[in-house]
Amino acid sequence: MEHAKIMKALAMAGEIVGRKKLQKMIYIAKKMSFPFYEKFGFHFYGPYSEELTLRIEELCNLGFLNEMKEKRGGYFQYRYTLTEAGEEFLSHYDIEMPHLQECMQDMNKQNSRFLELVSTILYFENLSKDEVKEKVFSLKSKQRYTEEEIEQAYAYIENLRNKITGNKNQEAVS
Repeated sequence: MEHAKIMKALAMAGEIVGRKKLQKMIYIAKKMSFPFYEKFGFHFYGPYSEELTLRIEELCNLGFLNEMKEKRGGYFQYRYTLTEAGEEFLSHYDIEMPHLQECMQDMNKQNSRFLELVSTILYFENLSKDEVKEKVFSLKSKQRYTEEEIEQAYAYIENLRNKITGNKNQEAVS
């Protein structure tokens, strides 16, 4: 079932470019209360899940996900899409995750650097805003995030939460 949820998220996002981006999108979705159960720890690029990496690998090996490796300058980049076999497999599961599609598509429009900041803020969300900023500036010093970017990330998190909870409230009213 966990594999199917990852596939559903990917199907809703369309194509996801980059392993880091895929990790951040699933982590952020998990923090937005979508039922992803992979364990995440804090890693060099922010929250990272070995479990998620293994699931993605398994889905590629099963032929349900397509991983396209392309050379970009001095590094390789990976593109992930659901295969026809993946779509067929997914059609046997009735996975209800209201508002996941709009969240995944919204996150997919963001760049990896910004999603890394958003996921880092969410990872330390139990701390005060000043403590979170301190963490970002010390742990992510190479990224050179600005105060303004941190504010944008907080606003983005709020916006995502409103998409989910705001929509739930509207459904209750209608």
